[in-house]
Amino acid sequence: MKILIIINDAPYGTEKAYNALRLAMNIQKESPETEVSIFLMADAVGCAIPNQKTPAGYYNIERMMKSVVMKGAKLRACGSCLEARGLHEIKLIDGVEHSTMKELTDLTLASDKVVTF
Repeated sequence: MKILIIINDAPYGTEKAYNALRLAMNIQKESPETEVSIFLMADAVGCAIPNQKTPAGYYNIERMMKSVVMKGAKLRACGSCLEARGLHEIKLIDGVEHSTMKELTDLTLASDKVVTF
């Protein structure tokens, strides 16, 4: 099975990115054979910024993203969303690739399920 998770919200402030990554981690745990792809759009591209420092006891999106990558998830960040936020030239978290609407379209059409946050 192929699952695409689309995240649209900033890494902090709401818990949408956090809950999307929790879901991805649980899918990988419960169904290791499932292919998980995550696409970051709009303010969610901020999830891909490295060197995030959060208070002790607070979730850290960077660590969560690295965890899903280590278990085989493919992470993509919308290129035009990165450009709009002045983030197109910065190095992203290892495992996150710049992407396009064409690639999002292809991922959507190839997925058995699509979940958005």
